[in-house]
Amino acid sequence: MNRPLWLGVLVASVALGCGASEHHAGPPTRSELQPAAPRAPSVAGSAHLATTEAVKNEDFLYLEEVSGEKALGFARAHNAVSEKALSSDPSFDALQERLFSIYSSKERIPGPRMHGDHLRNFWTDSEHPRGLWRQTTLADFKKAKPTWTTLLDVDALGKAEHESFVYHGVSCLYPLRKKCLVNLSKGGGDAVIVREFDVDTRAFVPGGFVLPEAKSRLSWKDENTVYVSTDFGPGTLTKAGYPRIVKEWKRGTPLASATQILEAKDTDVSVGCQRDHDHGRVRDFCVRSIDFERSELFWQNGGKLVHVDKPDDADADTWDDEIVLRLRSEWTVGSPAVTYEKGTLLIAGFDAYMRGERSFQVLFEPTAKSSLETWTGTKTRLFINVLSDVKNQVTSFTRRPGDKSNTRWVGAPLQESAASIGLDPFDTNRSDDLWLWLNDFTLPPSLALWSPANGKRELLKQNPAFYDASSVETRQYFATSKDGTKIPYYEVARKDRRSAVPTLLEAYGGFEISLNASYSATAGAAWIERGGVYVQANLRGGGEYGPAWHEAAMKHRRQNAYDDLAAVAEDLVRRGVTTSKALGIIGASNGGLLTSVMLTQRPELFGAVVSKVPLTDMERFHKLLAGASWMSEYGNPEDAEDWAALAKYSPFHNVKRGAAYPPMFFTTSTKDDRVHPAHARKMVAKLEALGHRPLYYENIEGGHGGAADIKQRAYVDSLVYTFLASRLGLLSAPK
Repeated sequence: MNRPLWLGVLVASVALGCGASEHHAGPPTRSELQPAAPRAPSVAGSAHLATTEAVKNEDFLYLEEVSGEKALGFARAHNAVSEKALSSDPSFDALQERLFSIYSSKERIPGPRMHGDHLRNFWTDSEHPRGLWRQTTLADFKKAKPTWTTLLDVDALGKAEHESFVYHGVSCLYPLRKKCLVNLSKGGGDAVIVREFDVDTRAFVPGGFVLPEAKSRLSWKDENTVYVSTDFGPGTLTKAGYPRIVKEWKRGTPLASATQILEAKDTDVSVGCQRDHDHGRVRDFCVRSIDFERSELFWQNGGKLVHVDKPDDADADTWDDEIVLRLRSEWTVGSPAVTYEKGTLLIAGFDAYMRGERSFQVLFEPTAKSSLETWTGTKTRLFINVLSDVKNQVTSFTRRPGDKSNTRWVGAPLQESAASIGLDPFDTNRSDDLWLWLNDFTLPPSLALWSPANGKRELLKQNPAFYDASSVETRQYFATSKDGTKIPYYEVARKDRRSAVPTLLEAYGGFEISLNASYSATAGAAWIERGGVYVQANLRGGGEYGPAWHEAAMKHRRQNAYDDLAAVAEDLVRRGVTTSKALGIIGASNGGLLTSVMLTQRPELFGAVVSKVPLTDMERFHKLLAGASWMSEYGNPEDAEDWAALAKYSPFHNVKRGAAYPPMFFTTSTKDDRVHPAHARKMVAKLEALGHRPLYYENIEGGHGGAADIKQRAYVDSLVYTFLASRLGLLSAPK
C-alpha cells in the first residue's frame, strides 16, 4: 500500500469496505440459455414465519443476537440447505480444488516490506492456511526461491493456545524494527488482542505490552512507551464501537495508570495517536476522526496538543519539512484569497503553515476525467498516483534544492501502459527506490524494484497466469445513467464471443473507494476461463473521479448509485453481451447493499443476485456494531428527512410478497464485527416469510472478509460461483 494520509492511517481498519492492515501478502493492496436450476427447498424447522401471516419487522430482531442460540440455529439450518444444494453440483469439487490451489500457490509473489536490513512478509499456503510471518534479506528475496526465517507461525500458535487466531498485522519500533506489536483476531473479526513480540528471540515478550481483545490501536512512541486507544471501560467507546480515548502508556505500569491525551465525542468514529519518523524529524500526531470524511489533526509540540488548522474534510500528512493536504471540498484561503477545487493536492512548508501562512504549490488539480488516488513520499521525491478514466498514471516530483517558491516541485510522468499501477516505498528514509506493482484484468501482477533517479527497473517477481487469458480481452465502455451521467465499466470476455453469454457484473459504489482494473484469479478461473463475461462497474459513490463522484451518491443522492448499476445492466443487454436471464450481480459489504437494492428495485434485470456480508436494514444499521460510523455516508435513520430517503431503498423494508425475484444467495460471517450478520439473516428470514426461497450461508468464522483462512475462502467462493454458474447457465466445468 502507498503512504496513507493521516485519516486513512487511523480509520482504515474501521472502514465499511475491506480495511487494510499490514498483511504484506500482495500488491497495493476482481441468446436464451438453458433454464436456471430449481431453487432450493424451504428450510425445514427454520425459524421463519408462515407465509400466510402478517410480517412484522420486529419479529426478526432475535437475529441481531450474534451468538444467540436461536440465531445460530437459523444459520446452521440454512447452511445445511445451501451446502446440500450447491456442494452436490458436479462442478463444485473441481472448482473448490482449483481455487484452493490458487490461494495456496507457492508461486505467488510474496509482498515485501523492508524493516531495517530485513525484508518481511506474511504468507499463507496449503500447509499454513493461517499464515507465517517471516523475513529474509533483499539479496535472498531476489532469488527464485528465497530462504525465509519464520518469525511467527499463526497456525502453530492457534493450535498451542486452542484459539482460532487470524493475523491482523504488526507495528514495529523504528529504526531497528525488532520490537513489534502483533495484532491477532479470534476468528477474523476486527477486534484483536495485541502482544509485544521480539524478533531476535522470535517470541512474545514476557511482561511486555499486552491488550485484551478489543477494537484497539496500539502504536509505538519509544521503546518503553506506546499510544493506546482501546476499551478502557464503560463510556470509553464511540457509538460505533471504537475507542474514543487515547492514552500514553509506560512499560511496566498497569493500563489503568496510562495518561490520557485526547478524548473524542461518542458520536465520532475513533481517536488515535502515533509517532512519525521522517527525514530525521520526530513528530507526534493525534487524530480525532469525526466521520469518514472529516477529522481534526493535532500536533504534539513541546508536550502540548496544537490544533492543525485545516478544513475538517481535508486529509493531511507531512513529508520532511512540508505539509501535504488533499481537499474534499472547495477551499478559499490566503491573502490574496485563492480558491482551490475539491480533490486538489496542495503542499506547503510545515513551519510556515503552522505560523498561519497559506501559500501553496498545487501538485495535482482534478479534471473531469481524472482524480487523485494516492500519493507517497521517498527520501527526496514525492509521487502522485492519479486515476484517469479508471487507469493509473504516476508522476514523480523532485524539489529544487534551496527553492522555497511555489514552483519548487517539478514533475515527470512514469511511462507505463498497465491499467493498474501500485507504488510502495522501498525505505522512505534511506532511498528513493520503490516497489512497483503492475497488473491488469488479464495481466498477472508483477513486482519490480524501480529507481526513478536513473529509470532502472529490476523485475523481481511475476505471478503465474492462474487462468488462461490468451483468448481474452478487456474493453472499457460507458453506460448512460438515468440523469445522463456517463458510467464507466470494464468488460473482460473472450475475443471470439459471438452471442449473448452468462455475464457477471460486480460493483461497489461507496465510501470514495475505487475499483481498479486489477487481476482477479478467482473470477478468471471460476468464470472467465469457463466462457463467462466478467464486468466491473465504476459507479458514483466510489472514488474513481474524486470527491464529487463520491458525493453524487451520498445520503439523499444514494439512488444515483443504483441507477448507475441498472444503466450498466441495461447497456450489457442492449449491446448483446448477455440477456437479463443470464446476467448476475455480485457485491460485498456496501456492494452487498447495492445488489440487495437491485433485487428489490430492478429484479427483472437479473438472472441471479449474490449479496455478501451486506447491509440490508437501513433503519437500524446505525444501532448495529460499527454502523453508527457510516451515517455520514448514508444519513441518520432517526432524522425524518434522512429516513424518508433511506426508506425508499432499504432492502429489508422493500421486499414484497409475490414479487418475481431471481434466484438469490446471501452470505455473511458470524464473526463479522463490522457489518452485523443480522443484516443478511433478517433479509433472508423476511424473504422466506413472504414466500420466497433465497439461499443463505453464514460462515461461523471469517470477519468482514467472510473467511478466516484460505481453505474457508476457497469453500465459500466455490459456493458462490457454483450458485452463479448453475443459475445463469454457465455450462462448462472448471479446468
